[in-house]
Amino acid sequence: MKLLPLLCSLLVLAPAALEAQRDFLTADEADQVREVQEPNARLKLYVKFARQRIALAENFLSKDKAGRSAMIHETLDEYSKIIEAIDTVSDDALRRHVDITEGTKAVAEAEKEMLTRLRKIQSNKTRDFSRYENALSNAIENTSVSAELAETDVKERGHDVEAKDARERKAAEAMMTPSELAAKKEQEKKAAAAPQKRKPPTLKRKGEK
Repeated sequence: MKLLPLLCSLLVLAPAALEAQRDFLTADEADQVREVQEPNARLKLYVKFARQRIALAENFLSKDKAGRSAMIHETLDEYSKIIEAIDTVSDDALRRHVDITEGTKAVAEAEKEMLTRLRKIQSNKTRDFSRYENALSNAIENTSVSAELAETDVKERGHDVEAKDARERKAAEAMMTPSELAAKKEQEKKAAAAPQKRKPPTLKRKGEK
């Protein structure tokens, strides 16, 4: 794994991290995500980033240096956000009825492995354990939930996502005034009636003019 560039970027940003929350991806990682639009490929990319974060946390733990607990905490926070991004990508793809069987399988296998590594970190109570304990607990919980979702049949999970969206829409509509609800219904009616414009085919790559 290419941990050195990631490690260097985290060490440079460490002071600022104590005062403001950093993005959970590096600039290079964010560029990679933007370039990968296909959901299965994007899920595998996020899995790669998640594995790198765990390896980085393990690297910090292997060296008893001052201030390492802050870096471990930040790394585990980033890991948790990556896991959340995996679930978001999955749910979004299922809403669009995209087959993510391949990506979900990769996620399930990886999260099982990563959960084992996280629990190993948890069992090793270091002197500064209390300083990153909360971030570690969140990482374990997020991974456990995500792994359970990844093990769920894709079609069943798709139905669950649709049902959840329907409940949330109903709850949101219940909070609206009659006039707001009427305006929303009218807007949805116009949107459904509007012809969908299709972009002309092009051989250019994304970003090319």
